[in-house]
Amino acid sequence: MSGEMIGADFVALSLTPLLVAVLAAMACALPGNFLLLRRQALIGDAISHVVLPGIVLAFLLTGTIATWPMMLGAGAAALVSVGLIEAIRRLGRVEPGAAMGVVFTTLFAAGVLTLELSDTASVHLDVEHALYGNLESLIWLDATGWASLTDPQALAGLPPQLGRLAGVLALLAAGAALFWKELALSTFDAGFAASIGARPGAVGFGLVTATAVAAVAAFDAVGSVIVIAMFICPPAAARLMTNRLDAQVAWSLGFAALSAVVGFVLAGWGPGWLGWPHAVSAAGMIATVSGLVLACAAVAGPARRRTGAPA
Repeated sequence: MSGEMIGADFVALSLTPLLVAVLAAMACALPGNFLLLRRQALIGDAISHVVLPGIVLAFLLTGTIATWPMMLGAGAAALVSVGLIEAIRRLGRVEPGAAMGVVFTTLFAAGVLTLELSDTASVHLDVEHALYGNLESLIWLDATGWASLTDPQALAGLPPQLGRLAGVLALLAAGAALFWKELALSTFDAGFAASIGARPGAVGFGLVTATAVAAVAAFDAVGSVIVIAMFICPPAAARLMTNRLDAQVAWSLGFAALSAVVGFVLAGWGPGWLGWPHAVSAAGMIATVSGLVLACAAVAGPARRRTGAPA
C-alpha cells in the first residue's frame, strides 16, 4: 500500500476522531483546574452522569437525535441536578459531596433504565454509547487525502461534533482569559474576593455552567468515561508539576492533548503491534492513559510547596 493511500485512509478514518478526542479532552480539562482547586472535582463527574436522562428524554419528546434537542435536554438535566444537589444539601443538612453523590447516581440510573425500556437501539442511543461515545464512528467520508483540508466542499462534510467542540473550547478559553482575575481570587480567597466586589458566588455559578457546557458538548462524541477522566486527571497531574495557576492550566491542556493522542493511537494500533486481531475502545484507552499520566506525575513530578496559593 502506497504512502498516499495510507495518508488518505488516515485523513478519512482517523484524523477527525483524533481531533475530536483532543478538543473534548482540552475542553474538559480547562474548567477542571478550577474545580480541582476548589475541591469540587466531582461536579464534573456529576454533570457527565446527569446529562444522560436529559438526552434520553429529549429523544423521546422529539423522536430525533439532532444536536440542539440533545444539548437542550442535557443542559436542562444539568440545571435540574444543580438545583437538586442544593435542595438536598439544605433540606437534608448533608455535606455537598454526599448530596452530589445521591443526585448523580440516581439520575444516571434513571437514564440507564429509560434507555433500556425505550426503543432507542435503532438510533444508536444505548448504554454503551452513553459510556464510551461514538468516537470511532466520527469518520470524514468526504475526505480523499490531505488536500481535503483546503477543499471547501470536503470540509462541509466534517462531522458536526468537531466544529461544536472547537467552538466550545474557544468559548471556554475566552471566558477564562476574560475572568481570570475573578476566577483566581474566588478560588483561593473567596472572602477577599467578596470584599472587593468580585462576586465569588456568581463566579462559582459561571464555573459550574462552563463545566456543564463542556460536558454536554463532549458527551455525545466521547461518552462519560473520557469526560469524567479529563475533568480530573490532567488538572491533578498538572497540579503536581507547578505551583503557578497559569502554568498549571497550560500543563493540564498539554496532558489532556497527550492523553487523547497516545490513547487513540494505542487503542487503534497497539493491539496489532502485540499481535492481537482487534482494536480496543478509544475512550477507555484515552481515560487509561490519562490515569497513567497522573501516576507518572505523582511519582516523578517536581517537589512542590505545600503552603501558599499558586500565583
